[in-house]
Amino acid sequence: MVVYLVGAGPGDVDLITVKAVKILKKADVVLYDYLSNDEILDYAPDNAKKIYVGKKAGSHYKTQDEINKLIVKEAKDQTNSQDGKSLPIVVRLKGGDPFVFGRGGEEIIELVENNVEFEVIPGVTSAIGAPTSLGLPVTHRGVATSFTVVTGHEDPTKSKKQVKWDYTADTLIILMGIGNIKENTEEIMKYREPTTPACVIENGTLPSERIIFSTLEMIADETINTPAILIIGNVIEIFKNMEYL
Repeated sequence: MVVYLVGAGPGDVDLITVKAVKILKKADVVLYDYLSNDEILDYAPDNAKKIYVGKKAGSHYKTQDEINKLIVKEAKDQTNSQDGKSLPIVVRLKGGDPFVFGRGGEEIIELVENNVEFEVIPGVTSAIGAPTSLGLPVTHRGVATSFTVVTGHEDPTKSKKQVKWDYTADTLIILMGIGNIKENTEEIMKYREPTTPACVIENGTLPSERIIFSTLEMIADETINTPAILIIGNVIEIFKNMEYL
């Protein structure tokens, strides 16, 4: 048995990798998250078992611990049902990249502890895919030589917060942060000027994509729909000043 942790990419079905498509086409089971584009599931065979285990802002269908155990169970069940005639393939399909706030590491630990073979197929994270598909550079010579990707939402059960917001990178990219955008931007303004350019990209890489320009001080007052990412930094002005805009 082999479990593949597969990154589905930022949303656009054409931005999933060739290797990911090849594995999906051979899948016996697909355990999938909330995806920006459900068309990706069409790559899997019609007779493949598809199990939704998604986590979406404000609602968790299954806990992470339940997901971990379910992946192992499906891998072992598939092996037993096929009696060694062929190597069953279980795909854990995750939006973006499995290791960019996808908790893929936790799933791998569970697989290792249960002697389940695995392989990781990287995906295009929305942190990079959403801005660059628009032509917004996260780095730019003379303006931004570094960027940081950070979560805007931490597990409330944590005993201690890890996000400190005192990042020195030129460009700050915040995933899963719209629900806490007011609190987060207030914290960031302790370290950056309120007038720092900021923007939100809704539904990145999809036909419904929308970009909202503002400043660090004012971006929380905008009407924003999820899924969306928040970008802060002077590269936004470079993008706005490009001739094709």
